[in-house]
Amino acid sequence: MLKPLEGIVVLDMTRVLNGPFATMMYADLGAEVIKIERPDGGDDTRAYPPFQNGESAYFMSLNRGKKSVTLNLKHPKGKEILKELAKKSDILVENFKAGTMDKLGLGYEDLRKVNPRLIFAASSGFGQTGPYSNRPAYDLIIQGMGGMMSVTGPDEKTPTKVGSSVADIFAGLVTVIGSMAALNARNTTGRGQLVDVAMLDCMVAVLENAVSRYLVSGEIPHPIGNRHPSIAPFSTLATSDGAMNVAVGNDEIWKRMCAVLGMEEYVKDPRFADNTARVANFRDLKKILEDKTVKNTSEYWLGEFEKVNVPSGPINDMAHVVTDPQVLSRKMIVDVLHPVAGAMKIPGVPIKFSETPAEISAPAPLLGQHTDEVLALHLGLSPEEIGSLREEGVL
Repeated sequence: MLKPLEGIVVLDMTRVLNGPFATMMYADLGAEVIKIERPDGGDDTRAYPPFQNGESAYFMSLNRGKKSVTLNLKHPKGKEILKELAKKSDILVENFKAGTMDKLGLGYEDLRKVNPRLIFAASSGFGQTGPYSNRPAYDLIIQGMGGMMSVTGPDEKTPTKVGSSVADIFAGLVTVIGSMAALNARNTTGRGQLVDVAMLDCMVAVLENAVSRYLVSGEIPHPIGNRHPSIAPFSTLATSDGAMNVAVGNDEIWKRMCAVLGMEEYVKDPRFADNTARVANFRDLKKILEDKTVKNTSEYWLGEFEKVNVPSGPINDMAHVVTDPQVLSRKMIVDVLHPVAGAMKIPGVPIKFSETPAEISAPAPLLGQHTDEVLALHLGLSPEEIGSLREEGVL
C-alpha cells in the first residue's frame, strides 16, 4: 500500500532536534528523506549519550527511515551537488539560525532559481525576521523567553522547564504542517515558497489560556503546580502509595466523584457546589479530598473512578509508559534492527491512517551510509565520479 507522502523527496539540512523531528515525520509518512551531514562527524547528536554498541540512542531516536549523505558544503563542488539535489527535491528543511544558508550561497533565493517548485522550510529559534533573528537558540532558552517556564512548576519562585523539549518539538510539528500546506498550495500555483517557522512563535502559540487570561484580565499567570487555573478539582491528589490525577470537568462528574469518595454532603456545600466555587476554594477542597484519597492506593481509586466514568489516571514513569497496554496496542513502542546498534525499541508513529498507513521503514542511518546510492540514483554519478569526489574531500 502507498504511504501518505510516497513519491515526495525531502532534502534534510537539519541537525540536533527540532529539524530532525520534522524530517523524521516525513520519513514515517513515506517521503524519501535525504539527510545531508558533515563528513567529519555528521549531526551533532551522533556524539550525544547514551550509546548502544557505539551508536547514539539520541540520534537514532530522531533519524529513523532517513538516508545519510555526507557533503562538505564549504567545498564549491559540495555546494553544486546540493543544488543538484535541490532540483530533484520537493521540500528542503533547514534549522540553522537565520542567514546561515544565505552565507553558503544556498538560501531560499539561491535555490528557488534552480528549482522554482521547491518548498524551503526554515525552522529556527527566532525566525527569518525581527531583532532576534540572528541569535542562536536552544529549547531551554525558548521555554524561558516564550513564557512556558513562567507558568510551569510548583510556585512562582521556581520557574521550571517542561520535561520534554517542547519548544523544539512544537517547532518541528509546525514545520511539517507548514510544509504540507505549501505543498498543497503548489498544486494550484505551480510554485514553491519559503516556510518560516520560529521556535519562539510556536511557544507563544501553544501557551493557550495563559496568554488569553493575561490579555483579558491583565493579571500575569504564575505557576500553580498541577492544578488547573479555571477548573477544579483538576489536579494531582495524594494516595496511600503515591499520587494520581483527576480531571473533574463539570458538576455531574463532581457528583460522581463525591459518591465514590463518600462525600455526598459536599455536593450542595456552597463552597464546592459549582466549578467557580471549587476553583475559589481549592485549597480547602484539596485537603478534604486528600483526607479521603490517602486512605487507599492509586490503583484502588482509579478502578473505582473508572466504574463511574470520572476522568482519572496514574502518573507513570518511563518503565510504565513503555509497557502500558494502551500504548502497546497502538504500536507506539516498536522494534527495529540497527546494523551496528542491533535490536532496539523506539517510539512508533503517532498518526494512524486507514488507507495509507505510515510506518517506520528503516532504522537511523550510519554516517554517510547512502552517499553513493543517492548520488548515483538522483544525480546519475558513476562509482568513479563518486570516488573522485571523495578523494577531493567533497564527500
